[in-house]
Amino acid sequence: MGKTVEFLFDVGSPASYIAFKRLPGIAERTGAEIDYRPFLLGGVFKATGNRSPAETPAKAAWTSRDLARFAAKHDVPFERNPHFPINTLHLMRGAAGLQGDPRFMPYLEAVFEAMWRTPRNLGNPAEMAPVLERAGIGAEAFRELIEDEATKARLKSTTEDAVARGAFGAPTFFVDGELYFGQDRLDWVEEALSA
Repeated sequence: MGKTVEFLFDVGSPASYIAFKRLPGIAERTGAEIDYRPFLLGGVFKATGNRSPAETPAKAAWTSRDLARFAAKHDVPFERNPHFPINTLHLMRGAAGLQGDPRFMPYLEAVFEAMWRTPRNLGNPAEMAPVLERAGIGAEAFRELIEDEATKARLKSTTEDAVARGAFGAPTFFVDGELYFGQDRLDWVEEALSA
């Protein structure tokens, strides 16, 4: 049996999207399992004093070009979302609440695609409805899920755990307890999984 890569992510992170699309191929090549761990990037930033690259104009412009280069290199369809940044609290509560549910992966696929392949304003409930429908989730069921106290507690716990383990941004990966940060470190993640 292969190793496990823990993938800590927020759907509002374009680098998390590229990693999400690349990880299955890495897992297939190495025989690894992917442990998907949704967390709230805003909470991580607040706890660690880190800031989004989008807050620094020169870094934001460079990061946008760099992400496009990585996406093209790895054949990941990518389009910058003109509504970025979007508050992802409800999106990440949805991911946390659906863990262990068969709709978890369809939800992630639909949300990541709507954020970074065919960009929508997912902060707008009207824009979110068709995305949920594609994942097989009704709008009312989703509203109940993200307002559920257990869902809120799970997301808070995974975010606090990520910070306690040294995470400061997204995506973050752990292989054998070793932290790797950024989709641009996936070659190292693959090496660690192959070792």
